[in-house]
Amino acid sequence: MARFSRIEVALKMKETGMIPVFFHKDIDICKDVVKACYDGGARLFEFVNRGDYAHQIFDELNKWAAKECPDMMLGVGSVIDAGTTSLYIQLGTNFVVSPILNAEMAKVCNRRKVAWSPGCGSLTEISYAEELGAEVVKIFPGAQVGGPEFVKAVKGPFPWSSIMPTGGVKPDEENLRAWFNAGVHCVGMGSQLMVKNTDGTFNYKAIEEATENAISIIKEIRNQ
Repeated sequence: MARFSRIEVALKMKETGMIPVFFHKDIDICKDVVKACYDGGARLFEFVNRGDYAHQIFDELNKWAAKECPDMMLGVGSVIDAGTTSLYIQLGTNFVVSPILNAEMAKVCNRRKVAWSPGCGSLTEISYAEELGAEVVKIFPGAQVGGPEFVKAVKGPFPWSSIMPTGGVKPDEENLRAWFNAGVHCVGMGSQLMVKNTDGTFNYKAIEEATENAISIIKEIRNQ
């Protein structure tokens, strides 16, 4: 069962403004990345359902996070069908993110009051997602769909829409300013946030610092 309600998730998305997005087949690396992001101020984390036995990794990671990072809202991304959605809800996911809009997923999430953010690329899809109960909609891939200008255009006729772009978001002031000035609810960041050493291993201290810096920039932009 989810530890956090869909209302809590939507509010925390708004509050922190940024969600790290990550997958690795090594559970210990996943734990270290989650902890680095947590120490950097992130309070939501999207584990990507992309590798073999990903749900087993998530199961262990979610149990670990509940003890070691108690305020972290761990969710799952890259889910595209109702069956997989049910599987992750059974494992306690706090939110479900999808690159597509699938009405059957909405039904599964709504029954259990789990936050659901479907991938949309048009006003019609955004409107339909909201009709299906999505509080925060994802635009993906963010840059290819139209970037900040697309968000700005959507917010004209749909000022009530809460939009989360993933893809094309970078942890630097210029990029974040463009997205948040356009009116996004929050952003998702993957590889741009996951700093590596020259030997290809993850630099956890640098990930922590990048997370903290991105959240700080977002707060500064919002306060201006």
